[in-house]
Amino acid sequence: MTSQKLKEKVLIICNHNSVRSQIAEGLLKSLYGEYYDVFSAGSDPTTVNPYAIKVLAEIEVDISKNRSKSLKEFEDLEFDYVVTVCGGDSSACPFFPGGKTYLHESFKDPAEVDATDCEKTDAFRRTRDEIKGWIEKTFKV
Repeated sequence: MTSQKLKEKVLIICNHNSVRSQIAEGLLKSLYGEYYDVFSAGSDPTTVNPYAIKVLAEIEVDISKNRSKSLKEFEDLEFDYVVTVCGGDSSACPFFPGGKTYLHESFKDPAEVDATDCEKTDAFRRTRDEIKGWIEKTFKV
């Protein structure tokens, strides 16, 4: 009989829970979902950005049914990892009490790119690929 290890719980946060935290949630679930229970939230949730959905679908990760969630939904819960993915240093990100380990990685917000549809899509792809590389390095099992 094998003992089953409990999954570690991860909360990924950003301000709006619309792009970077959603991309990170989708990628971490896709890459290492058997090891981690992954959630994302924001201090000021809006809606999941359609470009985030589009660029993850390109690599067969479906977040089309995700919704932006408030940090309030996770109050009183404890996580093994609380990860902030806002641009700049961690002080620019919301804080969530209840993490055993806190991680921060700065990613530019591709939603701030004011350009053609093609250029916007490319900006979202770059962010997706940067987040994927960081997840593979940080959460490898």
